[in-house]
Amino acid sequence: MSVQERKERERAGRERLIVATARELAEQQGWDAVTTRRLAERIEYSQPVLYSHFRGKREIIGAVALEGAAEMATAVRGAAAGANGARDRVAALARAYLDFAERNPAVYDAMFQLDGGLAFAHEDTPAPLKDAFAALLENLAEVAGDGVHPALFTELFWAALHGLATLTRAGRLPPEDTERRLELLVDRLAVV
Repeated sequence: MSVQERKERERAGRERLIVATARELAEQQGWDAVTTRRLAERIEYSQPVLYSHFRGKREIIGAVALEGAAEMATAVRGAAAGANGARDRVAALARAYLDFAERNPAVYDAMFQLDGGLAFAHEDTPAPLKDAFAALLENLAEVAGDGVHPALFTELFWAALHGLATLTRAGRLPPEDTERRLELLVDRLAVV
């Protein structure tokens, strides 16, 4: 292995450490607790080293969001693959989405609530964000209904899931009715 390859591997390892530490700190104490000073202390590198990888908190949030999008895509695809029939696939992906949002609130915030400097629905949208949407689209296109554009249907279904996740987490919807809401959403929107 060349010196350059070793340096690149070490740099990538430091970046993974920064992102993992930011994510862990945000999940434990919230994003307000994530500062470059605290991250530098936790990873035992100086702030200049941290800044050599990320220009600041906004870019770190973006990196956490991209990691989360990749994880969400995997979770949605895995849940849908294990289901039988179109309706069950849609219900499984909806559950996987809501479970991901509940288990990873800080990551979910990085993906959808905080400014990580990421573009959505643009040509320059990063691949992990496009793939997370594609994971939904792959499983929702067949239930969109006649004459309904699959991408528009996916956006609507995604918006409904996001609303359920956000409102439940904020305590505005009783969590004990989550399953009933999910069933209603699937029954009303997914034409099988």
